Parts: sequence; structure tokens; C-alpha cells
Amino acid sequence: MRIPQHLIDSAWETLEASIIQYNDRPVGTLAANDPAAPPLNYDQCFTRDFAVSALAFLMKGEVEIVRNFLTETLRLQSYDKQLDCFQPGQGLMPASFKVKCQGENEDLIPDFGEHAIARVAPVDSGLWWLLMLRAYVKASGDMALAHQPEFQNCIKLILDLCLTSRFDMFPTMLVADASYMIDRRMGVYGYPLDIQALFYIALRSAREVLLPEDDYIAVVDKRLSHLVYHLRYYYWLDMDILNEIYHYKVEEYGPTAINKFNIYPASIPEWLKEWLPEKGGYFAGNRGPGRMDFRFFTQGNLMAIICKLASEEQSQGIMDLIASHWDNLIGKMPMKLCFPALEGRDWEIITGCDAKNTSWSYHNAGNWPILLWLLAAGAQKTGRVDLAERALEMAIKRLYKDQWPEYYDGRDGRLIGKEARKFQTWTVAGVLVAHQLLNNPQHLRLVGFDEESTMLSCSVPIPF
Repeated sequence: MRIPQHLIDSAWETLEASIIQYNDRPVGTLAANDPAAPPLNYDQCFTRDFAVSALAFLMKGEVEIVRNFLTETLRLQSYDKQLDCFQPGQGLMPASFKVKCQGENEDLIPDFGEHAIARVAPVDSGLWWLLMLRAYVKASGDMALAHQPEFQNCIKLILDLCLTSRFDMFPTMLVADASYMIDRRMGVYGYPLDIQALFYIALRSAREVLLPEDDYIAVVDKRLSHLVYHLRYYYWLDMDILNEIYHYKVEEYGPTAINKFNIYPASIPEWLKEWLPEKGGYFAGNRGPGRMDFRFFTQGNLMAIICKLASEEQSQGIMDLIASHWDNLIGKMPMKLCFPALEGRDWEIITGCDAKNTSWSYHNAGNWPILLWLLAAGAQKTGRVDLAERALEMAIKRLYKDQWPEYYDGRDGRLIGKEARKFQTWTVAGVLVAHQLLNNPQHLRLVGFDEESTMLSCSVPIPF
């Protein structure tokens, strides 16, 4: 790759300037360090944001800050049984925290969503925490930390929160709108792909850091087996599958039903019929009763490649689709959070007329440089490194010039996001992780899985 060293050095300086100190120890990174904008909650350390910073530090050999983050957030985890519906449930990890000084004392103040926009609790914080714990162990060799009783208890509380019985009969996680990276109303309620892929990674991570004899491993294996089948079979879209959906019969009943979710062929959007290439495919954004969200969501699809949720053929299909729709998905700044944008009456109804999520902006098909690290990991996993190198080389000079914005607007990502913060930490971290992954494929072991584990050989009957 032809990337000037001073750009990488600048990125590291920006990341290191965002480090938060607590009792004279590094414990996380600010969400953004933009001196020209009011802090709001960007002066906090977000769990999902720090996950990418953690990977950057671990790949550089700096493990202390990640260990401190894991230890301190473990202490912030909600341990009390939920007797009050306005309190965080047992096992919930904080969405974010900040350091508050009281005289000579410092306290960590967590936010479980009670102060967030729309007051939605984070579904993804515990899942990112498990990914970070496993990555820390891989980088440091410090399995003893994960095997400490308090860490084992923390892992099990997260698993209990995810695996507890609910009014549901799918292996996927049922979540509300705005409960993860897309933290505003965007019609992603139900079983969004991004959460299912992260859930899968978290389960696989938990399996590796639990004590080998723990009874939870059998429970995790069973869910992994069901989850991988469900997603590979029901979420996958290519031209063959689209033709099947186009000819679905509806109102079917019983075990012989083909259209098990009662998807109406008329719900296939017109754009998809032309957009889906002959070679390639992707996992749909959501699937549930009477509903299929045909939008392409980048994070979930690339995560599916990294963690072996996608089969080899599906992984190559996703990269084929990205390559064939480079202008749509990469454009002038990698890469689209989702495609296409909600427009017109759909935007009004589904987002509630959200002025920040206007078409081709922010979560509504804006371009997010943070996704560069996932593109690099997916490209490394599939042997398509040229795609990620092309994207990173195109992006990094502009990001440096634009002072590392949070996101970009427009159909091709030419405009700096209307409300984007500068010096956005996970933009910087995403670039650094992408650069390190492309320079050293060994780093992929921190987030990737080489084998399919036991989930497909597990002799558990698959429903439906």
C-alpha cells in the first residue's frame, strides 16, 4: 500500500490524545475530541466505540488500557435483579461511562441508556465486551484474567441476559429500534442482522474464555448451531433465492410450508430487482413474521464473514457484491452503513421524520469510515485484499485533511456529515485497525475464527 507514514503517525497521535485517565491509569477513549463542538455525550467512553480502539491498541502490543477497561466496566455491570422497570436489567453492560471528579476523588459514572437519545438501553455493549475480552486474551495470552471468578460471573450474566427464555421461538435476538450502533429510529426493530452477527461473535468469544468444564458451553453450542443455520438459510439473498421469494405462495400452514415467514412477493422492492447482481449476494437486513428488510447492512455482512457465520461461498458472494457495487457502497468514502436510503414517505413513517437521518445521511445510508476495519478484515478473510487496500488508500488522505470526521453524506459520500464531529475516535481507530490488518494478516486472529467450531456438527435438531 502507498500510504505516507505521516498520516499513520497523525492517526496514532489523535487516538492517543483521546485516552481517558482514571486514577492515573488509562481506561478508555473519548468518543470524539472536537474542540469546536459542544461535548454533549461525546466526552464519554462508549463501549462499542472503544472496542475498535481496543483492537488498535492490542495490535500495537499495548494491552494495559484494554485490561483496565475490561476490569473497570466489569465493576460497572448491573448486578441487581430488575425489581424496577426503570433500572438496568441484571447483566447489562453500560453503553458508556465518564470520569467525574469530586475533590481529590474520581468516580466512573455509567450510562445504561437512561440518558441516551430516546432512552434506549444498549443491546450491543455486552456483546462488544465479550469480543474485547477474547481479543485481549488472544493478544496478551492472559487467560488467567478471564478465568477469574468475577470475570466468569460477568460472562455468565451477559449470557443469561441474551439466552433467557422470552416470548419468542427463534434463535435470533429480538431487539428494539435504536438499541445498538444505529441508535435512532430506522426500522431495524425485530431481528436486525447487525445484532445477530455480533451476537454470534460474542457467543463464540464467550465459549473460548469460559472455563472448559463449564455447563454454559453446552448451552452456547446449542444456540450457535441453531443461529448459524437460521441466518445462513433464512437471511441469505442471491438471484436464486430472490426468484424463490418472487414465486412464494402465501398463507401456508404446517410443517410442509415453504414460505415459513409468510413473506409477500409484492414486498420485494423495485430497486432490488435491478441491483442484485447475477454473481454475489448478501444477508438481508432483517427477517421476521411477514417481514423481510431487503436493505444491505454493511456491518452485519462483513462481521458474518469474519466470524465464519457466512459459509465460504456466501463470504465470496458478499465481497463480489461489494466489488460490483463499488460506487453505491464505497463511493468517495468507505463505506455505506446501509443501502439504499429511506426516502419520501418511507423516511417520514419509518424514521418519524428524523431530521438527522435524512436520506443519504448519518444512519440513513451515510458513509462511515469506521467500517474500513471490517472491510479490511473481511477482505483479508476472503483473499480479496485488493478491495480493502484500494478503499483505504482512497480514504486516508481525505480523512486526514478533513480532520477525521464521524461520517459523510450524499449518495457517494462526497460531503462531510452535516452534524459530524471532527476528531472522531472510532474513525481514527477504524483506519488504524484496517492498516494493521492489511500489513499483518496475523492480527486477524483477534477478531476472526479459523474453524467452524462444533456448531455445525452439533447433533441438535433444527426447527422449521
